[in-house]
Amino acid sequence: MSEATDFSATEIEAGRRLFAGEWSFLSAAGSLASLPQPQTLEVAFAGRSNVGKSSLINALTGRHALARTSNTPGRTQELIFFGGPRQVILVDLPGYGYAAAAKSKVAAWTKLIRAYLNGRATLGRVYLLVDARHGLKAADETIFDMLGQAAVSYEIVLTKCDQVSSDELARRRLTVQAEVRNRAAAFPDILTTSARTGDGIATLRAAIARLVGERS
Repeated sequence: MSEATDFSATEIEAGRRLFAGEWSFLSAAGSLASLPQPQTLEVAFAGRSNVGKSSLINALTGRHALARTSNTPGRTQELIFFGGPRQVILVDLPGYGYAAAAKSKVAAWTKLIRAYLNGRATLGRVYLLVDARHGLKAADETIFDMLGQAAVSYEIVLTKCDQVSSDELARRRLTVQAEVRNRAAAFPDILTTSARTGDGIATLRAAIARLVGERS
């Protein structure tokens, strides 16, 4: 197992401590002008509409309703910032790839995300969520390109992994690894999670704690 996913018991505990305590909503930004002033390390979560970003953030922080979840694709239409007791901010980006949204709104979301990725000095990493049941789509490739152009490091997180068999999950993981292998901004390893069962949450917490430690 490679460095990106090989975490010691000490790092797992550091991840647990990082996300312990109270987390709260900080602000929402629907335009570049309304973004909060950069203050500390930010970790963002991106993905197609309804991929489970809000559910994953709730699982990470141990809060059932910190991030609003919905079965309606496209509900998150702003960048949502959450803060906890330690020096890291979580950012829930608007979901992309929702074809039923108005073209003007999709264009506005895309412009806002692009501006955030290109101009946010405090952005340490993007975790790009992919539904394990469906794998990569064309919209994901567009975000790969955007992240590469912005030189923002990112790592793929497969979500809803409890809803596929272990064999199917292994095949999906290998397929996604092959897709990002030659992308310089991408981590070669793929994290697997389930917000419902809690599988992989401790590892993702440890990954974020490692990033916080490196930036400190």
